[in-house]
Amino acid sequence: MPRSLQRAPARWSALLLVLTLSSALPGCSLLRGERGEQAPDERHGAIASDAPERSGPDAFALQVQADDDKVREYLSRYLQLQRFAHLPDLQDTELRRLLGAAEADVRQLLATLGYFSPEIAIALHDNPAPGAGARRDTPLRTITVSVTPGQRTHIASTAIEVGGSDAPDRPDAPDLARRQARLQRGFGLQPGAPFTQRDWDDAKSQGLRQLQSRRYALARVDKSRAEVDADRAEAALQVHYAPGPDIRFGALQIKGSERYDPEGARRIARLPTGAPYSEQSLLDAQQRLASSGYYDAVFLALDTDAIDPAAPAAAAPVTAQVREAPLQKAVFGVGLSTDSGPRLSLDHTHNRLPGIGWRALSKIELDTKHKLLSTDWTALPGDDGWRWFSGLQLQRETTGDYEVNSSRLRGGRTKSADHIDRSYFLQLDTAKSQGEEAPPSSSALTVNYGWTGRYFNDNSNPTRGWGVGAELGVGTTLHPVRRPFTRAYVRWQGFRPMGRVDLGEGIRRESRLALRAEAGAVLARQDAPIPVTQMFLTGGDTTVRGYGWRRIGARTENDTLYGGRYLAVGSVEWQRPLTVRGNRSDFESATFIDVGAVADRLGEMRARVGVGAGLRWRSPVGPLQADLAYGVQDKQVRLHLRLGFTF
Repeated sequence: MPRSLQRAPARWSALLLVLTLSSALPGCSLLRGERGEQAPDERHGAIASDAPERSGPDAFALQVQADDDKVREYLSRYLQLQRFAHLPDLQDTELRRLLGAAEADVRQLLATLGYFSPEIAIALHDNPAPGAGARRDTPLRTITVSVTPGQRTHIASTAIEVGGSDAPDRPDAPDLARRQARLQRGFGLQPGAPFTQRDWDDAKSQGLRQLQSRRYALARVDKSRAEVDADRAEAALQVHYAPGPDIRFGALQIKGSERYDPEGARRIARLPTGAPYSEQSLLDAQQRLASSGYYDAVFLALDTDAIDPAAPAAAAPVTAQVREAPLQKAVFGVGLSTDSGPRLSLDHTHNRLPGIGWRALSKIELDTKHKLLSTDWTALPGDDGWRWFSGLQLQRETTGDYEVNSSRLRGGRTKSADHIDRSYFLQLDTAKSQGEEAPPSSSALTVNYGWTGRYFNDNSNPTRGWGVGAELGVGTTLHPVRRPFTRAYVRWQGFRPMGRVDLGEGIRRESRLALRAEAGAVLARQDAPIPVTQMFLTGGDTTVRGYGWRRIGARTENDTLYGGRYLAVGSVEWQRPLTVRGNRSDFESATFIDVGAVADRLGEMRARVGVGAGLRWRSPVGPLQADLAYGVQDKQVRLHLRLGFTF
């Protein structure tokens, strides 16, 4: 036993008991969604707020003296004496009781910061009687608390154990051993780190959450111990986790479903029944149901009530509590884009078409450069996850310097997995151009395949990860002559960390490079009348900033801009968190360079460059972007606004 504990066994045994009990409680209460220990401001502030109104001078003034500013501020805020300083009728007997308990209170507060050998002096002084004209609320006494904290305790060793990791009769013992090793390596308090009670509680809770997030939903903190050697200012930490049973997903049970088919909900959720429990898989299934359009609210929960915590393995059903969306819904929208000006839209949803049960999404959209009427019908997914779909789109848009009336009819099958979307379909395109020197009208029939993979940390507001998408179409023109052609398009976007930015108060956020690339090609004979909707144009908010919407094309003849058969776009953007007047914010700065080119022949590709800077705001619905960009070739400055992220 350390020498300090031998000299004062009663005091240090009591302290060790307090640390052991208080550190064990958070792990148990975590399953109830509560904090295991009240923060000092919660513990004292609520009592202080109940103090009676002042009707005379304060009972005393409290002064805390300490060389360490953080220690002084901490004690000044949380000492029990602070609660009674403003009571005008505090009796002397009560004051003496408070002074008698003050040293123990100071020691307990300092212990939570890792100081176990402080020197404490508490003195009470009567203040001189106030003279004429002095304030009536001048305190009658002053209590001075002088503290020398001593050496701060640091972690000497950390021992993490997961029950069952060495049990030969548990089939999951190898996994538990690996989990134990990861917890040991990633524990929040490693040797050499300063010890505080809050960090100790947070480290245990973090380890528990890691266990509960995959396979061991009923894991708990079985035992924990912080053994402090005050003479050496060292702490030896021990945590023993009880993992509970190895849980697998049981059947998904839908509650609250009346209008829509529960079996269809199970196929949409795609919960991996029989697979090991994973919190992320549960959240993904919940998100798929919530974004399906059939439900206004969805909550998935693992039903563990019937599971024996002592069992080595168990299957737990999952309950989905849903609130169904209306059968039909219409949404009217008003928007504004720097590319196409003001925009009006009307979206109508029918979640169960009569006779076929498919879901129909219909849209009318109007702006200065684009008029759209479309409807897309989608069936419920089958057991294999694939679903049938069809769509019709009628559109009038400004393409280059002429107007194009186009139609698109498609039908096929699609499947969305955790990170990958796939589809194959038959598509009929027609395009009729209007205006001087406009391309001839044409039509084409193609067989298409699309593949998109998303591996971002957040699909609506990513800061890490990458995504890639590819489209391939093979077909023939139909009018005015038949010519075979192939159309290919590839896009990629990624985020690369570039170091952390210190925002103060121990908070650091990552800066990053946002990289983007696109490439496309239409391969056909030179005389093939490819519909203009299949040709490439670029420029605008989401492609090459500094240029107008789709104002980069293959060529310009008689002031008419034409789409091209080849496309190449690249972008590099540095995003960095901002502090505003020394305060943290949800804003980021951005500096970027965009490059794009379109041509009918690869040898004719000529780069168009845009450079600029902007701001990003991490709003609840996704990033709001405001960019000011200069088009090097056009020699113009443009403002670009965009809300949300899509890939």
